Amino acid sequence: MKKLVASTVLALSVIGASAVPAAADNIKIGYVDPLSGGAASIGQIGLNQLNFIADTANKNGGINGEQVEVIGYDNQINPQTSLVQVQKAIDEGVRIIIQGNGSSVGSAIEGFVAKYNRRNPDAHIVYLNYGAIDPVMTNDNCSYWHFGFDANTNVKMAALTNFIKQRAEIKKVYLIDQDYSFGHAVADAAVSMLKEKRPDIEIVGNEFHPLVKITDFSPYIAKIKASGADTVITSNWGQDFSLLIKAAGQSGLDVNWYTYYAGAAGGPTAIKQADMSGRVFQINEGISNLGYEPAEKTAREYGARYKDAPVLFPRIFNTTAMLFKAIEAAGSQDPADFIPKLEGMKYASFSAGGDSFMRKDDHQLFQPLYISSFGPLANDKAFDEEHTGWGWNKVGEIAAKDTVVPTTCEMKRPG
Repeated sequence: MKKLVASTVLALSVIGASAVPAAADNIKIGYVDPLSGGAASIGQIGLNQLNFIADTANKNGGINGEQVEVIGYDNQINPQTSLVQVQKAIDEGVRIIIQGNGSSVGSAIEGFVAKYNRRNPDAHIVYLNYGAIDPVMTNDNCSYWHFGFDANTNVKMAALTNFIKQRAEIKKVYLIDQDYSFGHAVADAAVSMLKEKRPDIEIVGNEFHPLVKITDFSPYIAKIKASGADTVITSNWGQDFSLLIKAAGQSGLDVNWYTYYAGAAGGPTAIKQADMSGRVFQINEGISNLGYEPAEKTAREYGARYKDAPVLFPRIFNTTAMLFKAIEAAGSQDPADFIPKLEGMKYASFSAGGDSFMRKDDHQLFQPLYISSFGPLANDKAFDEEHTGWGWNKVGEIAAKDTVVPTTCEMKRPG
């Protein structure tokens, strides 16, 4: 831990060493996420979507007549590497940073950007976060220069435990999460909320494992089986989810799974191969099978371009659409000009057009959330996932207004 802190402080100390070069006309978006290693499949999908979105915008004349340029920076899901890559992006004229995988990374970037902007008051940078959802990022550590476009851990767990509360068959729950800030936040929220809403449920395990380093989850599955759990709650994503489900399938573990990111790359394939129809649930901001034609049209176009990796993150479409709307309203790509337009913005969310809004107090987006289960398609027009022949089917929906939670944010505003 001391080495991590020292490295992060060293990286932060170079902020301001080089000012932003004169901005080109292009709206440069720096995508700082894993593009190599065990989480590369997740990171690449985000980059695919941003390139698709940029190409679509550019074909339509750009934003305020300016072309959108996406530049990928491989952070290897490492906080220190991420800060080096953010500085590299700044040196290359990027003023908009997008990241979403790993709250430890997100927290480091949030602090980096805030400190950079204090030292460079005439060359501001903004951090748009589409998936790092540790609540501390929009609470105690909130920053004017950071916006969260995914529902944070507490928001999602509140909705998920409300759903679980109604399922009387759930008696014993096992928690398994990645061993970093996000995983611990999810586990803490689950324990607290289940105790409040279903005190009869027994927590029979609360396990943490290294992030993106385990290749064989069979020992963990053996613990779950021995615990007598009927339900598992996990926030695992990427290969940590896929390999967990693979091991569960191989062992014949008979439980239901409640997840945050089962729909991410590799997850649907693992679920189908494990033959877990109707036993894996996820909560997120949308799925393709909601019958909303604008989203379905985009999903078809995207899937035709990225046939081998057609997974969609609706929150990335929400992030960029709101960014472009703010830039257009401000008539400027300078974060200092368009951030006031993002604050309080109302937006029809990508997946089904539901009402969403960006809370000014903490820069947290509130949006409709959906609980879905994975299994055979409801009809021949439904979207499958990863060419499995199975897809996500809605089993619950929560309106944005019903996801609102308090914030402890005391935001320091410029000037």
